[in-house]
Amino acid sequence: MHLLQHNNDGDFSLTEFDESDIPEYAILSHTWEQDNSKEVTYAEVICGTGQDKEGFKKIRFCGEQARQDGLLYFWVDTCCINKQNKAELRHSINSMFRWYRKASRCYVYLSDVSTRKRKASDQSSEHTWELSFRESRWFTRGWTLQELLAPASVEFFSFEGKRLGDKSSLQKQICRATNISPSALEAKSLSQFHIDERMRWIEHRETGQEEDKAYSLLGIFGVSMAPAYGEGVAKAFDRLWNRFREIQKCMQDLRPTDPRLDKERIEATKGGLLQEAYRWVIEASDFQQWRTNQHNRLLWIKGDPGKGKTMLLCGIADELQNSLAKSALLSYFFCQATDSRINRATAVLRGLIYLLVDQQPSLVSHVQASYDEAGKALFEDANAWVALTKIFSSILYDPNLVATYLIVDALDECVVDLPNLLCFIAQTSSVSTRVKWVVSSRNWPEIEKTLDTAMQKQRLCLELNADSVSTAVATFIQTKVDDLREKNKYTSKTRDVIQQHLSLNAQGTFLWVALVCQELSNLSGWKAIQKLKALPPGLDALYQRMLDQIKASEDSELCMNVLAVVSTVYRPITIDELVTLVKMPNGVDGEYEALAEIIGYCRSFLAIRERTIFFVHQSAKDFLIGKTPQEPLLLRAQDVHKSIFSRSLQVMSITLQRDIYKLRAPGISIDQVEPPDPDPLAAIRYSCLYWVDHFLGSRITKNSVKNLEASSSVYNFLHQYFLYWLEALSLLKSVPEGVVMIRKLANLQFNRSPDLRAFIEDASRFAMAARSVIEQAPLQAYCSALVFAPEKSIIRETFETCVPHWILRKPRVEAHWSATLQTLEGHSSAVWSVAFSPDGKQVVSGSDDKTVRLWDAATGALQQTLEGHSSWVRSVAFSPDGKHIPTLHVTGEWLLEDREFCTCTLCTAISKRCSQEFESECSGWEEGRDFSNDDLCEQRIAFDATADLVLLGTEASETLRAEKNERYLDFKHLDLHTKLQINENKGLAVLPRY
Repeated sequence: MHLLQHNNDGDFSLTEFDESDIPEYAILSHTWEQDNSKEVTYAEVICGTGQDKEGFKKIRFCGEQARQDGLLYFWVDTCCINKQNKAELRHSINSMFRWYRKASRCYVYLSDVSTRKRKASDQSSEHTWELSFRESRWFTRGWTLQELLAPASVEFFSFEGKRLGDKSSLQKQICRATNISPSALEAKSLSQFHIDERMRWIEHRETGQEEDKAYSLLGIFGVSMAPAYGEGVAKAFDRLWNRFREIQKCMQDLRPTDPRLDKERIEATKGGLLQEAYRWVIEASDFQQWRTNQHNRLLWIKGDPGKGKTMLLCGIADELQNSLAKSALLSYFFCQATDSRINRATAVLRGLIYLLVDQQPSLVSHVQASYDEAGKALFEDANAWVALTKIFSSILYDPNLVATYLIVDALDECVVDLPNLLCFIAQTSSVSTRVKWVVSSRNWPEIEKTLDTAMQKQRLCLELNADSVSTAVATFIQTKVDDLREKNKYTSKTRDVIQQHLSLNAQGTFLWVALVCQELSNLSGWKAIQKLKALPPGLDALYQRMLDQIKASEDSELCMNVLAVVSTVYRPITIDELVTLVKMPNGVDGEYEALAEIIGYCRSFLAIRERTIFFVHQSAKDFLIGKTPQEPLLLRAQDVHKSIFSRSLQVMSITLQRDIYKLRAPGISIDQVEPPDPDPLAAIRYSCLYWVDHFLGSRITKNSVKNLEASSSVYNFLHQYFLYWLEALSLLKSVPEGVVMIRKLANLQFNRSPDLRAFIEDASRFAMAARSVIEQAPLQAYCSALVFAPEKSIIRETFETCVPHWILRKPRVEAHWSATLQTLEGHSSAVWSVAFSPDGKQVVSGSDDKTVRLWDAATGALQQTLEGHSSWVRSVAFSPDGKHIPTLHVTGEWLLEDREFCTCTLCTAISKRCSQEFESECSGWEEGRDFSNDDLCEQRIAFDATADLVLLGTEASETLRAEKNERYLDFKHLDLHTKLQINENKGLAVLPRY
């Protein structure tokens, strides 16, 4: 970026800065002279000329104003871009929005607005500058739209250089002149505004070149693309929309949830956020030190359950949101153990990245490159953590990343890969002075042990701030009691009694107060006092008392079944889904009020928001499932899993049918599908996605199924509804999850059900082969998926009648499934080496295209492309822990007979960069090599140019033997007999046992 600055002689000079080292600067917004030759150019500033041009007045004005505001540097588009350099012009057009947003000051110079009063023609009345302000040409130009919206503060100046006001003080006049809403003028992110609304902002604006009408919207739509002047406005907009749709699809797949909505839900569920209850933490010395000291980059807030940690972090998020500069980024995530969408480490990173990209769209490039290769699987498969940490790390290293604040609540509720998440936070907290973390958790030693490894950290313990917490709880009590008094018409005496009792028994626990007040919510004065005295202090004692009340109630059996199911499911379920999983009394099914009343009986443990059932707090679930299996508070876990499994099969069998959405045309893509209202899949969505997991949870033995009744149920369901289920999964955009579910079944030993075992094995092959087409078009499950399956495929024979009658001639296909399970395509040149990861979940391949690629062995999806090699990659392997991949490649011309200079590059699985590089002299080339614990390429490596066998490390340190010929490599494990094949099209295929 080139910036202007004053010289001692009163002239200006240009200084170039790297993106990571740009100082504070002012920026000018203006309208170009209609004769562009009157503007000062980049070349003229370099040569020290152009002072006599009309446009120089604007530059001098901006420089003087910047100096008055204490800024040394300033930027003007006419002369700070070398437009003769196409690469610089392209970069500048794509960076313009970001440059305006990051500017310390933005000055709008209105050459057609004067502060001098002037008389209208023959009239004695006078017109002020306000009318000419609203009619200014500046409001009609295309590029000035982003210059109005991007900066936090925009100051307007007249032709004489007199300040007229800013975007805030002139908001009414600006809205009237532009038809842009006040919320858009103030917004940090424009993604919240519909595409049509954003298009209306540009509708009546003009640009000098027609394509600029599209290019001026790049920042407003968060798109980066190369300008191509001469392509025409229609083609420019086509490219803009295509790129925008690609980014939107990537963002939709990245988003596990919207953390902003989670925050709203949490605050609403807990009765609202009280500033008086969290203000103390903002003023605490630990927080202030973290906030003001650039060397303190990690703040850990820890405390026991119910102490208000989540609401404290909500308050911190609000405080930062309101006080940070518009260009600063704030991203947060709230973990919840009871929700499988947001209880895993990958979801945390996905949520944080989602909000960061939403606020600074240029960061999407770090996601898009990998997403274009792997699609949605990048975020969800077995290697998602590796891919996401790589993406997140590259974002943190981005030179354009502005000041960034990251908040993660309830680390203890991250139940999947918490150790990895803790290590990642501890490591990245010292990456950049521009990035600060706030995290919260319970007082868990394992969390403390890992976070203590962070170099620059601050700790705030709620137990050590008991007085502040107690004061906040007292404020909370006062607010809750005032609400009860107003609702139930308590007398002052009753109010005082309740407040005193709560204060004496709260023990500094917000949750206890909230639960007790909930119990009093519909009780009159004397009943409330009587009830209050029966409720014990302490969370566990209170939970036990409330559970005893439920057991003693008239609807105890129903309530206990509801609690058992909600405690067992893998994510929060909706009211509609609850009906399918719990047997309800007559007249309750489909009646929301009746169902809400049932949940109300369990209100001490459960809450409803937007038709979804949640635990009031993680400690409530912990209490219900915390007893030993021999003394469960609820039903036995295996019995609950069995009940959910059975009812899921039952309701799916009733609901699923061919073309359930009445699409009719088999060519309709999933992107064209709009769910009907009411949605027939709404009530069985959970069952479709989790019935296999509950089937597995209902078994006593780990790998085998001895229950003939359960096996028969699975067989009958799949035999009748398998294709209907696949169609439903496609409509739910969950086909990959279905493939994984089938593979889980295939891994079981149905020793007493040979027909089921054969059916599942064939279904697994069918699903893997047809996954892509069914994923794209749901009704292709009955068309191409069937007709291209082998003639003797069990699935094809079973569902032959589902093939549409208009398919008269079916293609000739093989009789049985071939040996090829999957073909892994992606390399652009010959593949020379492959290896399995130690856990068998990944395949790594090395190619002459100078890349190493990681594949999901189960689904065949490309996970990662590791770059950094200067020549052909001839050998790859995994380290025993699976974290490193040594690759051997030739640098320079390769001659077998001569001594060659080779490099062995050690690439980590979370970065495209090479972490270490080793060198050795070689007498030839060996196609592959074992990677053992004591062999990390430190020593000189001898290579045998005549070797026919490849030795690669595999699971349990066993040897994988490969035999080479011209077209393929057969990899034969002594036990697994697994074959990998390099086909003529250079794809890598994993073939079955034989």
